[in-house]
Amino acid sequence: MPFQKIQSEKLSQSVVRQIELLILRGILRPGERLPSERDLSDRLGVSRPSLRDAIADLQDRGLLVSRAGSGIFVAEVLGSAFSSALVDLFAAHEEAVFDYIDFRRDLEGLSAERAATRASDTDLQVIDTIFRKMEAAHLKRDPSDEAALDAQFHMAIIEASHNVVMLHMMRSMFELLRNGVFYNRQMMFRQRTTRESLLDQHRQINAALQARDPKAARAAIEAHLGYVEKAVSDGLRSEKNEAVARQRLEHERNR
Repeated sequence: MPFQKIQSEKLSQSVVRQIELLILRGILRPGERLPSERDLSDRLGVSRPSLRDAIADLQDRGLLVSRAGSGIFVAEVLGSAFSSALVDLFAAHEEAVFDYIDFRRDLEGLSAERAATRASDTDLQVIDTIFRKMEAAHLKRDPSDEAALDAQFHMAIIEASHNVVMLHMMRSMFELLRNGVFYNRQMMFRQRTTRESLLDQHRQINAALQARDPKAARAAIEAHLGYVEKAVSDGLRSEKNEAVARQRLEHERNR
C-alpha cells in the first residue's frame, strides 16, 4: 500500500500558516513591511533558513513581495475584486454612487452590530483612539486628514466585527472610495456645518460601540450613512445647477 509515515510539519510551513492568518485577519495589511529577517526569526522562534523558505513560498503565491533595498512587504491585492472597466463604469454613473452608499449602510450596520458584541477590548480601544484623532484633526480644519481618519474609523469597526470575508471585501470597496471613484470625501469635510455633523455622528457611533450596545451602534451607522447620502445628493444637484448656469452664461455671451 502507498502509505508513508506521517512526518512532523516543517517549521517553514508553520511560519507560512501564521503569516497567512495574519493577512487573512487583516492584521498584516496590504503594503505593510514585515520586520527584518533577524527580528522576525526571533519573534517566531525559527531559524533564518526556515523563515526564508516560508517567505519564498508566500512570494511565489503572490501574498508577499520583495522590494530591493527596502524589505519584504504584504502584496497590494486590494482592488482586484473589480476590473478596470467596471471601475470606470462606476465612476461614470450616479446610480453606482447611491447603490454604493446603500451597500455600505447594510454591511456596516451589520458590522457595527457585531462589533458591539464581538470586539475585544483592544479593538474598542483602537476605534476610540482613531475617534480622538478625528477630534484633533477637526480642530485643525484639515479636510484631507479628516477624510483619511474617517476611512480608518469605519475600517476599524469592520475589523472589530471579526468577519474576514467582509473585511477584505470592504477594504476593496474603501480603496475605490479613497481613489475618488464614487464621490469626493474631502469636499464634504470642507463645509463647516457638514464637518460638525459628521464629527457628532462619529461620536455617537463610538459611544454606542464603547457601551457595547449593538442596536444603538447599528442605528448610529445607518443614520450617519443616511446623512452622507443626502449630502452627496445635494452636492451632485448643486454641481448640475452650476453647470446649467455656466452653459446659460456662455450661451448669452455667444449671442
